[in-house]
Amino acid sequence: MGTFHQNKSELHGITVVVDTAGPEIYVGRCDDMDDARVILLDVDVHNDGDGGRSKDEYVRKAAQFGVWKKHDQLVLDRAQVTSVRRLSEL
Repeated sequence: MGTFHQNKSELHGITVVVDTAGPEIYVGRCDDMDDARVILLDVDVHNDGDGGRSKDEYVRKAAQFGVWKKHDQLVLDRAQVTSVRRLSEL
């Protein structure tokens, strides 16, 4: 169950994995999301193949050990997002 604030998405405050159509995948705390954008806080970014790890391998390790944030906040274009999943469910 997430943190409930008026006018925020149901995933507000939850650590999520945001996959994209490109090589990037993001792990961060969801601040808000709507039809146009996804706003993440305390975000780590992984590019498929970096460090010899696929997106799936990166997510498995993130679920087990957590991530080091690279960005305080990122705003992602929802058109590039292919999925938003709770990290705790992976």
